[in-house]
Amino acid sequence: MSKAFTKETEPEEIEPDDGPSLPKGAKNYITPAGLARLQAELKTLRTVERPKVVDVVSWAAGNGDRSENGDYIYGKKRLREIDRRMRFLMKRLEIAEPVDPDLQTNRDQIFFGATVTFCTDDDVERTVRIVGVDEARIDDGEISWVSPVARALMKARIGDVVKVQTPKGIDEIDVLEISYIA
Repeated sequence: MSKAFTKETEPEEIEPDDGPSLPKGAKNYITPAGLARLQAELKTLRTVERPKVVDVVSWAAGNGDRSENGDYIYGKKRLREIDRRMRFLMKRLEIAEPVDPDLQTNRDQIFFGATVTFCTDDDVERTVRIVGVDEARIDDGEISWVSPVARALMKARIGDVVKVQTPKGIDEIDVLEISYIA
């Protein structure tokens, strides 16, 4: 058959990840506050952001030639970004398993939702809260439960020294305090 009669298709556009991935087979644990934050983001995208962009795109489409219309081109791109983020959030909320740290009965050991103060080999004291993959914000001291530090800290108690693999090598961290206050 001649190449003239075959239909060439463009490769499908691969959507980049909009968030961190979960380890294979892991559950998507999340705190109630993190769940509320994701639900609020989805609601804002659906009821505020997307309608605004749709209005701009509709207005820009009515202006005629779309090939050189910046408002139209940017608006369509922004709509794709919003839709991609909304799909990601809906999938993540669908598989989310809320875990309330306030209900933790064994408060002398580190589990999901714990706020932990520890000291590193360099005598640097840090406080982190162990949260879900989708809600981790390192700037706010929240780390994912699948991060190397959180995994090393799991089930440790005050006074325990745990080893964590870092890019510089193995680091020892000393657990100073554990609390379950949100």
